[in-house]
Amino acid sequence: MKAVRLITVSLFALAILPLANPTDAGEPDSDLVGIIHAIEAGWEHADGAPFNEHFLDFEGARYIESGGQNEGLADLVENHVKPEGDFLAGLDLTFSHIETHIEGDFAWALADVEVRATVRKDGRAIHNRGYETFLFRRIDNAWKVVHTHSSSRPVKK
Repeated sequence: MKAVRLITVSLFALAILPLANPTDAGEPDSDLVGIIHAIEAGWEHADGAPFNEHFLDFEGARYIESGGQNEGLADLVENHVKPEGDFLAGLDLTFSHIETHIEGDFAWALADVEVRATVRKDGRAIHNRGYETFLFRRIDNAWKVVHTHSSSRPVKK
């Protein structure tokens, strides 16, 4: 009986093993990394174009950053991306250690994030580190961002 149970458990483990890690190990997907770097440049230059190109605009879309959220692509671009150029000087955003995972027409990426800037109004320096998650869907053979979530904290000196 123990042998049958062991064989059953072993066969079950072999059957679900591909589901446990559906992604390719190794180098990050260059298409996804390219999109993430375009978004990085969009933030730094308060430019909505990379967001309009690479984000899927759909009802119910939400983008979350450090406890706040934007509902929909227009809200993200008009009320967050573009105004940061007015409020922050020298914005330097870096996504690093990007890992990507693809499962069919769904993908996600995890990245370390570092933000440096100066608040124009009072000269306060910002230096935060944290993490960002990107969710993607493949639509008409192109990856589109469907959700982002960022969380960062001030760097302690």
